[in-house]
Amino acid sequence: MNTAKRDIGRISHNTKIVATLGPGSNDVGLLEDMMRTGGLNVVRFNFSHGTAEFHAENARIVREAAKRAGQEIAILADLQGPKIRVGKIAGGSIELKEGEKLVLDASLEGEGTREAVGLDYRNLPDDVKAGDVLWLDDGLLTLTVDAVEGSKIITTVENSHVLKSNKGINKRGGGLSAGALTEKDFRDLKTAVAIGCDYLAVSFVKSAEDLQLARAKVEEEMQGSQAVRPGLVAKIERVEAIENLDEIILASDGIMVARGDLAVEVGHAAVPALQKRMIRRARELRRFSITATQMMESMITNPVPTRAEVSDVANAVLDGTDAVMCSAETAVGAYPFETVTQMAIICAAAEKEQDSLNGVAEQTDEHVSTNLAIAAGAVSVARAVRAKAIVTLTESGSTAFEISRHNIQLPIFALTPSVSAQRRMAMYRGVRPMILETSTNHDTALAEVEATLVAHRILSKGDQYIITSGSKMRESGSTNTLEVLSVK
Repeated sequence: MNTAKRDIGRISHNTKIVATLGPGSNDVGLLEDMMRTGGLNVVRFNFSHGTAEFHAENARIVREAAKRAGQEIAILADLQGPKIRVGKIAGGSIELKEGEKLVLDASLEGEGTREAVGLDYRNLPDDVKAGDVLWLDDGLLTLTVDAVEGSKIITTVENSHVLKSNKGINKRGGGLSAGALTEKDFRDLKTAVAIGCDYLAVSFVKSAEDLQLARAKVEEEMQGSQAVRPGLVAKIERVEAIENLDEIILASDGIMVARGDLAVEVGHAAVPALQKRMIRRARELRRFSITATQMMESMITNPVPTRAEVSDVANAVLDGTDAVMCSAETAVGAYPFETVTQMAIICAAAEKEQDSLNGVAEQTDEHVSTNLAIAAGAVSVARAVRAKAIVTLTESGSTAFEISRHNIQLPIFALTPSVSAQRRMAMYRGVRPMILETSTNHDTALAEVEATLVAHRILSKGDQYIITSGSKMRESGSTNTLEVLSVK
């Protein structure tokens, strides 16, 4: 871990940053500094690794760091899903040459050899046929299926490569039958709920039913609890997910553009346009989006990003993503603090050049909810009067989220008495969540809000701002009031 003196000057940006926790970053002091810069908003726990006790301790570390930094952030628990892999290989690897034959044998027990390599997904022979193309090790090894004989898949090696144990397998064009949730995922979901995760990411989603099953399992685990349910994030990394994109978005609270496995299934060249489409549809359908995979990959070993990585992060911001994500860069990299800081700087710079975001879909329903109407009105009035900020008093965070779906670069200050809502709002682009216990008297509460914002130097005398609230204070879903105010 890099221990050089850190510059923790605060960086203001609207796009949120997700950092994966790992050996390179699970330190209270380091995480505190990452939060103080304004760079770190969400911490991802990768459930492909670690025990329940390991994740519980990491949750304690994150919450302690947040307490020291004086702010709350969200925890995103990322389930492994049906990662389809080859089995163990004798000696750890085999060197394959172009034109050789390789047998993938679902019935093989023990370590694989040049004769045959085992599979941890026993149904793969049922999902492939002669002529199919398999990509292994994130596409670095290509195999063409010659024939399927019982449990054996006979393939031809298309390029020379060293195949190591437990490397992943993808099928070109998708079509693998494995469900999104495994028995391990159900156990990990139980752990994620127990440690108080704010979001739960479901891997290899194919349809809305995968999200519905995950929600049912969450409800089962939280039966009788009054705690806020974790939001569900659908990871889009299968061809089938692209085909069912709208229904998946609507069944989720947000999506992750998981460019790694997606690129292997659809081809690398297709991913940039798909990324733009997914981010746009998520915003139109009132869900958030996270853009992930190799955004700052070189910073695993280098203290500065490449020019291409800077452009990649900036373009995701310009596409309208709610959050950008680091994986190995912060989990095992040598420069986790610098990675998050650089991402914050890039986000801030890109946002300055951004006139607007792709907006929400037009309302076609005969009846539009008061909440949506207030959100749209707040944005429209803020533009008309050139307000300094939009402020919302919110119990659940839903009004702040709806405002964040619109074309506006103004900061959205969301004041809530709920720590759970504050953590959930850490994911929403442009939203700055704050804890504030207000009076149940409407006028008194507005005075308390203004005093708090002035005390934090967010507003000053003469500043005009928009505030949304409920005429019945402290009731979830009661937002029905929009006012234009000036600081006295």
